[in-house]
Order: sequence, then structure tokens, then C-alpha cells
Amino acid sequence: MSDLRQTIRRSYDIVIVGAGPAGIAAAVCAGSSGKRIALIDDNPAIGGQIWRRGVTERADADADACLWRRRLAETRVDTIVGTRIVHQPDAGVLLAESDDDVYEIRHESLIVATGARERFLPFPGWTLPNVMGAGGLQAMVKNGLPIRGKRVAIAGSGPLLLAVASYLRHKGARIVGTCEQAPFNRLARFALSLTGSPEKLVQAIGIGTAMLGIPLRPGTWPIAAIGNDKVDSVRLTNGKSSIVLACDYLACGFHMVPNIELASLLGCRILNGFVDVDQYQGTSVEGVYCAGEPTGIGGVEKSLVEGKIAGYSAIGRHDAAEALWAARAQATRFSTVLADTFELRPELKHVCLPDTIVCRCEDVRFGALGPHQDWRSGKLHTRCGMGPCQGRICGPATELLLGWKPDSVRPPLFPTQVSTLMRDIHEISTITDEGINK
Repeated sequence: MSDLRQTIRRSYDIVIVGAGPAGIAAAVCAGSSGKRIALIDDNPAIGGQIWRRGVTERADADADACLWRRRLAETRVDTIVGTRIVHQPDAGVLLAESDDDVYEIRHESLIVATGARERFLPFPGWTLPNVMGAGGLQAMVKNGLPIRGKRVAIAGSGPLLLAVASYLRHKGARIVGTCEQAPFNRLARFALSLTGSPEKLVQAIGIGTAMLGIPLRPGTWPIAAIGNDKVDSVRLTNGKSSIVLACDYLACGFHMVPNIELASLLGCRILNGFVDVDQYQGTSVEGVYCAGEPTGIGGVEKSLVEGKIAGYSAIGRHDAAEALWAARAQATRFSTVLADTFELRPELKHVCLPDTIVCRCEDVRFGALGPHQDWRSGKLHTRCGMGPCQGRICGPATELLLGWKPDSVRPPLFPTQVSTLMRDIHEISTITDEGINK
């Protein structure tokens, strides 16, 4: 079957990839320059994961999202949603794909604001139906999944667990337990650290109030999901004893992983798992900036201030960028607190059994990975990381379990149609800024 999609060619001074808080802030600040700017995101609407419409019940978060959406609407930034960057065929050129079109996007400067995703760690039974990511279950409920009266166990690590528990309870779920692998003393230090940030303290108090009556089990982690056709219970341990909680859903996530694949493809230097940036959010590649979670997991405030700095830097307003350095330093300190609090315990490395699936896409089990010393060897011999997710799930898992480090990122960044990569741009209809050419 012939590919009837058109190739849309566009040229911009600045392209921003990722329309979460960091990307929106960068677009708003850069948009004051009068330059041609595009904001691109693979979701059907702007806001990213944190500002997805209807996900949060917090009025302050909704107010922030609405404020920044309104500011963006007042700019002349082109917003392109439902579109994924799949390749960089040449310097200063991005190849992107939506359901209907292919885009060839040229740019002078690029701001990478691709956010983060949940980290999943394998354990026996984690592939059973109704075992899903904490944020994933939250999103499904937002989109209409009936949850009222359902028993939900929440386990893993990170502040997202409490937010999801609060949200699901508000929607009528019965939260049978929220189990955090971090020990109580670290959680207590984390709570005390919030006193230095009134805004975060208010948010924490709000979530804490909503959590009243929900069992919270610090220093506890899942070791098996149990069930036949779907999960019906989860076994958890604190390292000394284990318990079994009956549940209809198990929401499980182990903090966040930065989306650094695009930055890696562009050749940006990666340091300790994050994109390395200078004081102006500039990467090691000239003309490429990075902001938000790819530079360090730190939440909305860090994403916003880094987005602002990147936006101002991209248009040459270094004075405006420098004025935000103090705010960024404060936000970055919170990022360090998060990393220390929710550092994964070594016991999680020993939860897998030989027949536990590690790579869900290619059905690769933990026992098959043991003979291999690194990511490349594992991929070549077992196809681990070669499925549709392209290592986004099993990559962080094997890094914890086996110490493997992904050694390269190759195009396409996401599964794409072969015709997108092979089409001859001289022989197909193209739409340019000036009109339709044959």
C-alpha cells in the first residue's frame, strides 16, 4: 500500500521539544523575542504528564497550569501536538511523525524539555493484568476507568505514590496500602526538609490530610504479584517478614527516569544519567539547550525555572537568565533531597527469579541475562531492549539489576513507519511554509 501522507517542511529559529512545564516556560520566555518558535509534543494536548488536564485535584496545580497555558496562548509560538521526533537526519534538522503527516523541521536552536517517565522494576508477577504504573493507573482513571470500590495497593518509591493514593481515594478507590521502599528515617528527613519551602509544605500537608486513614508502610517493597487471569493480591516484605494484601489493582513505580534519548541522539554529553548543562542550560552541543527533568529529577518548580533560563538563553537575553540562577539553585537543592530520600535499596536487586520477565516486549527472562556482561551483549544475544519500547522499560531495570549502561541511542527514537525514514522528498508532495509543491 502506498504512503499518501504528506511531508510538511517548516523552518524555525527555535524549536522546543516537550510541552510540559519546562517546555511551556521556555516557549513563553523565548516567545517575547519575535523569533519563529515551535513547541512540539507527542501528547494530544500540551501540559506534559504533570499538567495533564484532569489528573490533579489540587487547585494550586490547576491554577499554575492554566496560568502558563494562557501565557503560551498569548505568544505567537506554533504548537504542534500528537507528533514525535523520530530522527535527526542532519544537523539542524529533525524528522517527526504524527498519525497523518511527516514533518521535516529545520531550526537554528533547539531546547530539549522531554521530561521523565516512571521507573519500573521487575518482580515475579509484575506482568499480570491490573499490575500497572502508579501514574499509568491514575491516567486511566482520569480517562474513565471505573475505580470506585476497587481495592488498590500502591507500592514502589517516590512522592508520586502518595499523590496517586490521594487521587484514587478521592475517586472512590479503597487504598489497602501505600508501601514505600525508602525507610522511615529518610522519609522523616524529607518531611522536615519541606519546612524550608512553604509552597511544598502546603502541598505536602494537603496530600497528608487526604491520606488520613490510608495505611502507609515505609521500608516495604513488593516481591510478588499473585493471581491467575489478573492480579488478586501482592506479597510485600520489609526485609524481616512478609505480608499479603488482597487487591484488584497494583499500582507500582520506583520514582522517575529522565527521558534523555533525544539529547543522546543529538550528541549531548550525559553525566551520571542526566544531560550535562552549563549555567545557561546549554548542552555540550552548540545551539542545543536542555531544561527540566532530563537535567535532574526535581519537580515542577525546577522545570519551570530551568525552562525560563533556557528560553531566555536561546534568544540571547543572558541578563534575564542570570537573574534566575538563585531560584534555580534553590530548586536544584530539592532535586538532591529527592535523590537521597528515594535512593533504591540494594535488596531490590535480588527480587527477580530466573523465570521473571525483565524485557516485556521481547519476553526475555532474568535467567537469560546472567551470562552477559553488558547491555550490548545482552541485546545481541537475547533481544532485550529491542522491542517497541526500545529499552525504556528494561534499560533502567537492567541498570539496577546488572549494572548495565546503555552505550548508544540510534534512530528511530520511537517505532515509526519505514516510509517515514525512506521517502524521497523530491518525488512526493510536500507542504512548505509558502504552500504546496510537487
